Amino acid sequence: EIIYHKAVAIELTHRNITFSEEKSIDVSYKGKKIGIYRPDFIIEDIEDKVILEIKVAPMITKAMQDQVYYYAKGTKYKLVLLANFGTSKVGIKRLIYTV
Repeated sequence: EIIYHKAVAIELTHRNITFSEEKSIDVSYKGKKIGIYRPDFIIEDIEDKVILEIKVAPMITKAMQDQVYYYAKGTKYKLVLLANFGTSKVGIKRLIYTV
């Protein structure tokens, strides 16, 4: 995953997209901090921020989706892009957390 991580960072920079790498985000449950989540990227957008998680696997599993969904659920971020570089074509799964 580190190779793809570096390539994505280069591409985001090349496209002048503002981002943070592996920034610590507090995860809360019922108003109490229960842990820290470090997503691969947080991409800045005009209106909001998006989490980008990179995977290298034969497919994006339900367990992978559930993991990032529940991390997002405990943060202020509501949109996660789960990018899988483990197949011949990059697959991107969009996960939205709504209350």
